[in-house]
Amino acid sequence: MTTLTVTERGQVTLRKEVLRHLGIRPGDKIELELLPGGQVGLRAARPAGSIDGFLGLLAGRTGKVATLEEIESAIEDGWAGRS
Repeated sequence: MTTLTVTERGQVTLRKEVLRHLGIRPGDKIELELLPGGQVGLRAARPAGSIDGFLGLLAGRTGKVATLEEIESAIEDGWAGRS
């Protein structure tokens, strides 16, 4: 169990191992759920996502650019189970 100290301003700093466990990085949001018995649930807030975020997901990860024919062939092979 991790014990944290509350400042006079009511602030708490989460330790690196807690943030790592939750998968939270600088700039990320946290969701806090108030539970019965004075307990809370804490988790990383994950955005729902959008098509704009998806479109740029793999940008810059490879130097290869596939032609439309190569893409169509890969799709056909995948549907035919020839991957």
